[in-house]
Amino acid sequence: MVPGLHARGPAGPAGAAPARAPQLAGGDFRPMDGFAPPLAPPAEIDAVSPRLRSFPDPASTAAPATPARPGWNWAGWLKRWRAFLLVVVAPTLLAALYYFLLAANLYESETRFLVRANATGAAAPSALGQMLGLGGASSSQTEARALGEYLTSHDAVAALQARLDLRGVYRRPEADLLGRLHGATPESLLKYYRGKVRLTYAPESGVTTLTVQAFRPEDAQKIASALLDQGEARINGFNQRALDNALGVSRRQLRAAETQIAETENALTRFRQGRRDIDPERTGAAQISALAQQQQQLALARAQLASASASLAPDAPQRVAMTAQVQALQAQVDAAQGRLAGSDRAVASNLGAYEALKLRQALAAKQYEGAQAAALAANAEALKQQMYVVRVVEPNLPVKAVAPARARIVATIFFGLLLAYGVGWLILAGVREHAS
Repeated sequence: MVPGLHARGPAGPAGAAPARAPQLAGGDFRPMDGFAPPLAPPAEIDAVSPRLRSFPDPASTAAPATPARPGWNWAGWLKRWRAFLLVVVAPTLLAALYYFLLAANLYESETRFLVRANATGAAAPSALGQMLGLGGASSSQTEARALGEYLTSHDAVAALQARLDLRGVYRRPEADLLGRLHGATPESLLKYYRGKVRLTYAPESGVTTLTVQAFRPEDAQKIASALLDQGEARINGFNQRALDNALGVSRRQLRAAETQIAETENALTRFRQGRRDIDPERTGAAQISALAQQQQQLALARAQLASASASLAPDAPQRVAMTAQVQALQAQVDAAQGRLAGSDRAVASNLGAYEALKLRQALAAKQYEGAQAAALAANAEALKQQMYVVRVVEPNLPVKAVAPARARIVATIFFGLLLAYGVGWLILAGVREHAS
């Protein structure tokens, strides 16, 4: 109740019960049944009214009603952006999950080598030939490119499989499901191998860079070293083949000369054995010398006989002896002449056959010397063209993984899909506008 304001009931008759006071119900002053609120005198009401006016009106001070805030419409948002989420966001998230959580590290070993020739005067390839790749390439460039083709061929893969178990290397436990080798056929192994081995040839320097990736650092280094060894062996094979081709003709000529010399030696041996004469030339010379002496003796004996005939009787013993001596010497001379040229087995015949064999032997020896000189010259020329592998940089043992480039790959996927989405959206918008 407001101070200074007292409710007074009307005065009742004496002894009458006073009227009931008002009861508070619901926070408001409401008279009870049969109760009439007494009115204060006007003077008191006017005195109290300023104080009542100082209290604010409850209705005027009530807080305004706040409108209900609607909830986030997820269904509408998803419907509006579902194409973007499916085309761009979802594939990017899947790629990020794979590359950052599942993809295994790849270690890369690098080596550099060049193929050089012994000859220093080889003609350099022309610039046009280098640009077009048509001819003009030096032999070392040709061999280097051929070696590169070999190192990425099934022959190299088969050799690596036999030496290092290439399938086991790319099926290590740390390899992830998508990055490991799955197929067991030689074709699948070759395809996977070409994805892990890269060759880069620099024409200006002639250096070939070989990089090998594997799931373990030591595996990458072993594969690179094995490939270098196989490359050297293949270059040596090229050299041997070129040497065989260059020396083929001269070697055949040399073998023919050797065969002819051997045949001539055999013929001489058979001749000597058949004629029982080691050296018919010396034998003939000795017999000719003996014949000459006998002829001189015969001439001297005839001169003496002629001189004695003038003074001695025909039956004189001295003349008879001299006549017998002349006859004996004549018989010796005739026999010696018969041995020299009287039959097919005479010294002259033997000497002719022997000289023919000796001539054949001399010709065969000259032919052999010429073939040997040609073989030596061809060998020297072939050696000038020999190739060999120079290891510029040995295969290193990697410490830090170089692949996969996770952030770059994920960013590339995101921006690529975003570009595709934008292009598709523009095309679809144009179609709709054209249709409307």
